[in-house]
Amino acid sequence: ERRAAVVYVATYSAPEVAGFYTLSQFTLELTDLPEGIAKRLARYPLVSATLIGRLAVAEQWQGRGLGRDLLFDALWRALGQSRFIASAGVVVDAKDAQAASFYRKYGFAAVLGTERRLFLAMRTVEGMF
Repeated sequence: ERRAAVVYVATYSAPEVAGFYTLSQFTLELTDLPEGIAKRLARYPLVSATLIGRLAVAEQWQGRGLGRDLLFDALWRALGQSRFIASAGVVVDAKDAQAASFYRKYGFAAVLGTERRLFLAMRTVEGMF
């Protein structure tokens, strides 16, 4: 309603929600990105990105690959939209160390000065598909 984020929901037997994620626009300061990533981006002080604000799987559906499927669906949508609205990458705020480890498996790297805010360059996302 407020257009702060768009929610995507996975169901196996409606109305039961098996998992979901949200997408919204986000900005980071270029200086907050790891140097290896920052030097490949335009030299603007702020970097536009797509935020996966929430990604969760219901307990009874965990361990079946749904989290991975939701992540890849979110990355696919972010990549598609980056062709219309600039986005240099995807940002996630992992809720704990286990979630951060999950995202790191797919190439996300920590934003400087944080433990759980992670970034994946859109160029990397493009290479995944």
